[in-house]
Amino acid sequence: MKKEECKICKYFWNILISLDQLVNTIFGGDPDETISSRAGKDQLKGRKWAIWLCWFLNKFDTKHCSKSIEEDEGDNSI
Repeated sequence: MKKEECKICKYFWNILISLDQLVNTIFGGDPDETISSRAGKDQLKGRKWAIWLCWFLNKFDTKHCSKSIEEDEGDNSI
């Protein structure tokens, strides 16, 4: 039963990531990048929206945006 629970958790985690990427795409981001990765990159560029979002996310997970940066994603943003 443990292995089955892990498969179910993985399934729902994958759904959450895909929803995250969908929202990022709706707002003009790369379809294969999460909001946190995009925010982490934009925070380094000094963009206010990203600074505020990362500040909020850091309340739940220290350095969340910095840890989420995907260097190989983001080239397909508009």
